[in-house]
Amino acid sequence: MRNVILFRSAGGGLLASLSAWCLVAAPTAARGAIDRHALVTRHNLEWKDLRGQVPLGNGEFCFNADATGLQTFGGSTLSHWAWHSAALPPGCTPDDVPPTGTVETGRIQGPMRQAAARGELDGWMFRNPHPMNLARLRFLRGDGTVLKPEDVSAVSRRYDLWAGLHTSRFTVDGHSVVVETCVHPTLDLVAVRAESPLLRQGQLVVALDFPYPSGNSGSPWVGDWNRHGAHTSDLTVQAQAGRADIRRAADAATYQVSVGWGEGGVFGKQIEAKDGKPPAIQTAAWTHTFELMGDRSGHLEFVCAFGDKPLDALPSVAETQRAAAERWEQFWTTGGAIDLSGSKDPRWHELERRIVLSQYQMAAQSAGSWPSAETGLMGVDFWSSQFHMEMVWWHLAHYGLWDRWAMAKRALDCYQKFLPVATQLARQFDYRGAKWGKQAGPEGRTAPWAGSFVLHWQQPHPLFFAELEYRLRPNTRTLAKWREIVFTTADYMADFPRRDDQGVFHLQPIMPPSEQGITRDTVFDLAYWRWGLDQAQRWRERLGLTREPRWDEVRRCLAPLPVVDGVFVHSAEWHDTYTKRAWEHPDPIGVLGMLPPIEGVDRETAHRTVRRVWQTWDWSKCWGWDFPWMAMAAARVGEPQIAIEALLKEAGNKNHYDQRGVNIGGPCPYLPGNGGLLYAVAMMAAGWDPPSPEGFGATRASPTNHAPGFPSDGSWVVKWEGLRKAP
Repeated sequence: MRNVILFRSAGGGLLASLSAWCLVAAPTAARGAIDRHALVTRHNLEWKDLRGQVPLGNGEFCFNADATGLQTFGGSTLSHWAWHSAALPPGCTPDDVPPTGTVETGRIQGPMRQAAARGELDGWMFRNPHPMNLARLRFLRGDGTVLKPEDVSAVSRRYDLWAGLHTSRFTVDGHSVVVETCVHPTLDLVAVRAESPLLRQGQLVVALDFPYPSGNSGSPWVGDWNRHGAHTSDLTVQAQAGRADIRRAADAATYQVSVGWGEGGVFGKQIEAKDGKPPAIQTAAWTHTFELMGDRSGHLEFVCAFGDKPLDALPSVAETQRAAAERWEQFWTTGGAIDLSGSKDPRWHELERRIVLSQYQMAAQSAGSWPSAETGLMGVDFWSSQFHMEMVWWHLAHYGLWDRWAMAKRALDCYQKFLPVATQLARQFDYRGAKWGKQAGPEGRTAPWAGSFVLHWQQPHPLFFAELEYRLRPNTRTLAKWREIVFTTADYMADFPRRDDQGVFHLQPIMPPSEQGITRDTVFDLAYWRWGLDQAQRWRERLGLTREPRWDEVRRCLAPLPVVDGVFVHSAEWHDTYTKRAWEHPDPIGVLGMLPPIEGVDRETAHRTVRRVWQTWDWSKCWGWDFPWMAMAAARVGEPQIAIEALLKEAGNKNHYDQRGVNIGGPCPYLPGNGGLLYAVAMMAAGWDPPSPEGFGATRASPTNHAPGFPSDGSWVVKWEGLRKAP
């Protein structure tokens, strides 16, 4: 049975009536169970924005639908497996591309100076690989004319979160159009059912077309739609079976598209000339364009599947809708849930909306075979939608607290896949172990950037993930799975610090999370280094091995966390943290919040730091995950009011969650904000581990209290179930 926690603060009565053992054990009571259907569906998407795109996804594959239910005015079809690299610059060969992302050797002395021996490869490595837009599906007029926004009116659209079904209603030329769209839960397949008199009359058709897969992100549709000769779309039609297969190829990238349509529908290679007139779109474009027409009753049903090979059999639209509904009901009825509807604070609905929709967005876009890009599967971002290894935590760690670890597993396999590159990179820099890169695609090669190898806070992340998995599955299989990753990660962490004449080990040169420059002994990295080396030793002990002396020596002699005037500062060299540097990521609050209590991190200093950051920081110059980062720290030090205020703070677009629930606190839709929110609220509701027996790092808020991260002034009533405590 699920754990159910009901929290009502002082003056509420419910808390006083529960026995002490109930407070700790929190057994399920039928009267306290959350009505999950009501919780989820009160946040169904109702949206009239014509161009706004709702991501319809299964974690691996995403079809971004506009108000027409297709991609008539914008939206791309993306998947975690679909990557493309453009041809190398003239005269370059694959042997010229360094597999680690740099040709530099020797101990790290400062920022990257030269990525490749041939400079023209630097830009190529930053832009490649990038995701491919697998296809575009849009409505056109029967003569090939593109619909204009003014042609579409009376727009009404709804996304049913429980059923995974997007329904659009609109009119074209005064005629109604209804479109249902959904994505299959296990196949990379979109299913569409449309109905309109215009479909019957052939005045409205669906066009399936393909671009050259460039990394262009400035268009409503990702890709280059003008390079018709740079890619191929080879068609095979089985008209009697209602099926067509298209083999796509662009440079070295290939994939298959399979289309299946309902009885009475018509599929064609291109739109033929009508009444002696040529198609409205230029002839060359039709090389990669195929049309679907409705039946005589004005119905059109089809599915469109993508993969490395054609599917043997295509499901129907009805089968896909049933499978999607079953999958989403299973998702919403398992794992964690938080219900805030009993709260008096009028902001409860907005916070609950963000929580519910963040669960959806992460499940739809960030639960696949690779870590997610910052923009998820909604487009191609500035960084070529490669994933940032320091952001993997913000995309995937929450699954450990929401009891949905299986959704993180495939993406976390990146550490096993990247281990050969990481060990090669460490050797290239004359270090032991494995050094994890920064911005990477599936090759694991780090993209060129000045800070690519001095940014280090991604290094302990695999230790954190190993611990999250062990807490859920404390067995020998988990220990064996992470063993090599834990040990090689710690070997690098023990070898990177520089020892001075007094025997103190310094993190130098290093760039903090705030990326405000290169310095030494950055506060968050020092804390994370301490936790990580401790954790690696704990892993050895679980395996029955002796402690590693070198790890202990470095851990014991690490430079102290920098403190000025009783509060933590960015680094040992930056004493202007709360004046000139009070912007970007607030590194000092990460040492006790995201991280559990660590020996060497003073709780009172951490508490003062939380209050100072909250008072002085320019939150309009932060990023979407900074607000939940602040909430974690505030909760740990017994400032739940600050935790709530941080999650809901008005800071322009930086802490804004749009109509879809997507955090936009970056230069693009910004899923690290959504993942961070989910980790923070789970921790605030279910609590965290009690302080260690040694007593260091004790916090004022008792982690055994109900919802210790929420205020106890009677304004918040928190009902939760299925969550796990944070470390």
